[in-house]
Amino acid sequence: MDFRRLQLFLAASRHGNLTEAAAELEISQPALSKSLKALEKSLGVRLLERGRFGVVPTPFGEALLAHGSAIEAELRNAEAEIDALKGAARGHVLMGCGPTEANRLLPRALMALARTHPHLKASVLYGLNENLMPWVRNGEIDFALSSVPGRPSDPELAHDKLFEESGAVVARAGHPLARRRSVPLADLLAQRWILPRRRELERLAFDDLFRTHDLVPPEATIETTSTVLMKSVVLHGDFLTFIPRELIYWEEKAGQLVALPVAAGSWVRLVGITRRRRGSLSPAARAALDALKAAAQEFAAAP
Repeated sequence: MDFRRLQLFLAASRHGNLTEAAAELEISQPALSKSLKALEKSLGVRLLERGRFGVVPTPFGEALLAHGSAIEAELRNAEAEIDALKGAARGHVLMGCGPTEANRLLPRALMALARTHPHLKASVLYGLNENLMPWVRNGEIDFALSSVPGRPSDPELAHDKLFEESGAVVARAGHPLARRRSVPLADLLAQRWILPRRRELERLAFDDLFRTHDLVPPEATIETTSTVLMKSVVLHGDFLTFIPRELIYWEEKAGQLVALPVAAGSWVRLVGITRRRRGSLSPAARAALDALKAAAQEFAAAP
């Protein structure tokens, strides 16, 4: 298989649009289409379905996308390794990050990395685990900084635990419940909630909190993947949310949001690094990981 054609296919699949992919690759769209058709002919299958709104991989294309992304990541790491052996001071790390970790931990690590490796470039993709894990698995990013499971469930992924943090029921500072010294869990049932979607770890923990006390978890009025939206809705009304305490660090300092003193057990989640189990890491990625681990030690020790 021609690797250049594979690269063109990967770009087309990720963009979902031949015009945008061709612009990124700095070739004409007809040249891209011709190369893709040649690749499909050589494999004897259709890789992309073409429609009014762009292109999407067929089942054959999905298989090639998964393996091709891993191959591309390994070649990228090999080039970086060779540059390092030649004494090159430059490099590029691609990482993913969850919303909580982007609040304080990752900025600390990136600032430290900029001091120790001033010529290293970092690209950060922001998202929840439902996006981050496939990106890691397919080699689209070197690693992800986010919540990690207590027990690994994906044999292709390896998790390095950094520290633990707790979750909290969050309200605006002027919420009626914020004046109480203790809030029974049952008193939360009648409240309006904006919550993560059901598949997210925080939502699962939220539901378990009620079930362990023989209570039916309240339904969410609003479900979202945006922690920014969660905090904004809570700030401007009487909605409650359930998110990691770290996410409201700055708003607590400013006296805008509070963690309610809920009379129930606490929820703890693990924060760590997720990477491909069989993949290698470039020198740039290893340097970024070292900076993150050092920052995490400081972060866990700080109040």
